[in-house]
Amino acid sequence: MKLSYEERKELPKKDFAEKKSRAYPIENESHARNALARVSQFGSEAQKKTVQAKVHKKYPEIEEKKEKMAKKMK
Repeated sequence: MKLSYEERKELPKKDFAEKKSRAYPIENESHARNALARVSQFGSEAQKKTVQAKVHKKYPEIEEKKEKMAKKMK
């Protein structure tokens, strides 16, 4: 679900992977997955590392699910 301008403005800085620029909201698992997808498309290597680290710290189950899916695909 896309955040409206007002909803995004109300989010605390801790709910963004890049706090200073308030980029890549990760306030819930859905937005965290989207942040990973967007940074992999458009982010620099430094941004990718930052977003991946923040998402996986806040939602370690995302990485676990990703690994399980990779094993099933083999």
